Amino acid sequence: MSSITSLTEAMSAPRLLEQVRARIRFKHYSIRTEHTYVDWIKRFIRHFGKRHPGDMGADEVQSFLTHLAVAGNVAAST
Repeated sequence: MSSITSLTEAMSAPRLLEQVRARIRFKHYSIRTEHTYVDWIKRFIRHFGKRHPGDMGADEVQSFLTHLAVAGNVAAST
């Protein structure tokens, strides 16, 4: 019975990007900013093989930013 309960809870919990979108809308950011933030989060997640950001830390962030600067030719201000 506990597996059914945990499955129900997992299905009802908002997904990460839904939580991000809700928070951005709560703060009244522009829709363009929302799209940009969500896009960067998706890139981050894909870069690490679809691992959940909650399972990662500062090392992964630094690795991703280094990858963007070196391989992606992304400006530091981005």
